Formats: sequence, C-alpha cells, structure tokens
Amino acid sequence: MEPIQIAERAEVESLLPMRPFSGGNTGYDPLAESGDDVPLLSDFWDRMLCAAILAGLGVLVYQSIFGTWFRPVILEAENDQWARLILRPAILWGAMGTLLVTFRTVLWFRYRSFPSATMEDAPPLTVIIPAYNEGAMVLQSIESVARARYPRERLEILVVDDGSRDDTWEHIQRAAARYPELVTTRRQPENRGKREALAYGFENARGEIVVTLDSDSVIEPGALLALAGPFRNPRVGAVAGKVKVYNRRQGVIPRMLHVRYIISFDMLRASESGYGNVYCCPGALTAYRLSLVRKVIHRWLRQTFLGAPCTVGEDRALTNLVLASGHDTVYQRSAVVQTVAPASYGKLCRMFLRWNRSYVREELLFLRLVWKRPLRTRVIALFDRLITDLRYPVHYACVLLVAFTMPHHPFVLLRLLTVVGGVSAINMLYYLRSERSPDFFYGILYAYYSLFTLFWIFPVALFTVRSRSWLTR
Repeated sequence: MEPIQIAERAEVESLLPMRPFSGGNTGYDPLAESGDDVPLLSDFWDRMLCAAILAGLGVLVYQSIFGTWFRPVILEAENDQWARLILRPAILWGAMGTLLVTFRTVLWFRYRSFPSATMEDAPPLTVIIPAYNEGAMVLQSIESVARARYPRERLEILVVDDGSRDDTWEHIQRAAARYPELVTTRRQPENRGKREALAYGFENARGEIVVTLDSDSVIEPGALLALAGPFRNPRVGAVAGKVKVYNRRQGVIPRMLHVRYIISFDMLRASESGYGNVYCCPGALTAYRLSLVRKVIHRWLRQTFLGAPCTVGEDRALTNLVLASGHDTVYQRSAVVQTVAPASYGKLCRMFLRWNRSYVREELLFLRLVWKRPLRTRVIALFDRLITDLRYPVHYACVLLVAFTMPHHPFVLLRLLTVVGGVSAINMLYYLRSERSPDFFYGILYAYYSLFTLFWIFPVALFTVRSRSWLTR
C-alpha cells in the first residue's frame, strides 16, 4: 500500500488499555452455535427492521414471479429468439437468487457471536503484522494490539517489515522499544511480497493461535479475546473478524465502502458462518489454528495458477486450504477491526481488480475442494456458489437486453434505475439493523456508482487473472 500520512486519516475510536487453551463444550453445530450478543438495536426497532426486511423480500419474490417492473422488456424479448435466450435464464436466476437471499437472511437472523475467551482461559496467541511502506500507520496498528484486552504473558506481536523504502521500519522500532516484552520485529532485506512476510510469521510464531492483521488496520479492545473464543471447538480452523472502514469520514468513497463492508462482511459472513463455511477470512483480521497453518504453509506459499505464481489473494487462498483440510471457518461479529479504505477512484479500482482476480482463481479451486465438505455444507455451498457466480454473466446479458429494448421503450432505462434504487434500499435495511446511522444513504449512492463506474472491473480481472501485480505497491 502506498504511504498515507496519519494526519490524513480519521481518528479511530479510543482504545483501552503461555498456557494451553482448554475448551468448553465440543458438541458443535454451526446452525445452532450461539453466544450472548449485545442487541444490534433495541428489541422494538430490531423487530421492525426484521419485518421491513421480510416485506422487502416479499416484494422481490413477487417481482421475480410476475416481473411487472420489466414487463416491456419481457414482451419485447418474447418476439425475438436471441432475446428469449437471455430472458428466460435471467428470470430463473432471479427467482433462485431471491431464494438464496431469503435463506441467507434467515441464517443472518439466527446468527449469534461465539462466546469470547476469558482472561483466565485465553490461549497463547501471536499477532502477525506484515508491513510495506505503511509509514506511521503501522505504529497505530501495533498500539491497538498492545493495548487490547489479553493476558500479556500469553500475547506476542510479530511485525515483519517487507523491505519498506520509507520510514515504516523506524515506526516499528519505536513500537518495539515501547513494548519490548510484546513486540518482536523482523526486517526483510528486500520486498518479497505479503505471503513471504506472513510465512515468516507463521514459521516463528509461539502462540497456539495466530492472528493476521493488516498494517493499515486497528483492532478494537476486545477483538483478540473474541477471536480466540471459537477455537474452543476443535473443528474450527479459522475465525474471520468484522471489518469496518477506519477513514470513512475522509470522503464519499470511504463512506460508500463502509456501508458495503458492513453488508458484505457482516450479513454475508454471518450467514456463511451458519454452515461453517466462510469463503474468505479477510487479511484485515483473521485468526488461525497455528498447527493447521503449518501443515499447509508450503502449498500456500508456492501456489501457482495457470503456470503463474500467486502473489495476491493470500487470505482467500489460505481459507480454501483450511476448508480443504476438513476444518470449519466461522465469523465472529464481536471481533472488530477498522481498516483504511481507498479514498480515490483509481485506488478503488486497483483494489477491486486485485480482489476479483483472486476471486476468479479461488472460486475455481473451491469447486474442487467443496466435495470434501460435510454433506449439508456441500449442498448449501454448491447452491450458494452457483447462484453467486452466475450473477456476472446474467448481469452483463441483461444490460445488453435493456440496450436492445431501449429504442422501442426508452423508459426502460428509467425503470432500471428505479429498480436499482429500490433493491439497494432493501439492502440498506440490512445495514440499518447492523448500524443505526444516516450513512445508509451512501449505500444507495454506491449502487449507482458501481453500476456506472465499476462495471468493467470483473471482465478485465477475468482476462488478466494471471497478473501478479499488487497494483497498490
């Protein structure tokens, strides 16, 4: 990541100041796992929002069956053979997609955070922070870990400078001097990539649990205890944290991304956690069982795709290896991290290009390993990925269909924009259930922004999937 001066960043919320981990109950059902969540909102408003979400889903179900929103497109398409080839699969996908969203919503309603570890039974834990040209932000990241609630005699912070060319190493040394009993440092002689930096941490960590934390991210005080909690169950191999945007007051793009992150990193991962199959445990904050990581580290480090070494998407790749080993990946809502998001269009596009390239690669790999998952998880995951992955061809085909229809029905575009706004408004009900904030407006704005300015990202990522460029380095 390019250096970002700390003065340009929003203020993070204030932070509060090795024996084996013995778990509790090992009887485990992801669909029934629960803890004591702090209510997202008051019970009354939570019930109201749940009712509104169900009403919105009802509207989507009705439209997917009767299709009154796009009646002119449907009538026009019925008179053309090639248009029918697009329309009928699109209608079927819309119905199946609505069913998937409804299923995810039920799992999201049922989700509860896992009980956190306690100061008495917390396992030995190592936090690995890889850094490259991060500047002063890496000090904020280390500080947030050092001041988190966790037994200090069972906490280790391992910071790896991956050959930075700025003052990152100076800030790392400052943190090491401030917390000599906690912080261990390593300076790579040259830039070798994030995987190499993380691999050094995995190979030298002393904890039973390892947490990966991006150097442009800060954790909230209870995050480490929250991450350690789910490992009471031996089937859990990785735990994903909840990601928020650190610099969301910096501009419109970070504000839009914050809303998107809450929906993607809370609603989706909470529902995926319901069947023990979180597809991507994020590099911003994830905990792993170290003994498991060490079994797969060489495959992960030497991963290739179509003959090219893989240098991006290390988090999704490691998640796939955890799932392939027979372990579950789950989500812990109470483990919160705030990460710096792109504030400009160029950086946003480069981030999404990187994400989409790894998405294409790892989706193909997941289709090979999904057969190793338990039957119930396998069936749900196959349905989920089929509908999710088909959204791209359906989306682009429907855009062509709308363009074909517009000369005869010019108001179709207006209908499309209205539908985009309506569906995004329903999505914002999910956001409001997680955060009671007027920022929901930026989620609706993001729907239009992505429609007109980010539509090209996936096709470019697909045709450049072998690219090794990090793009932000």
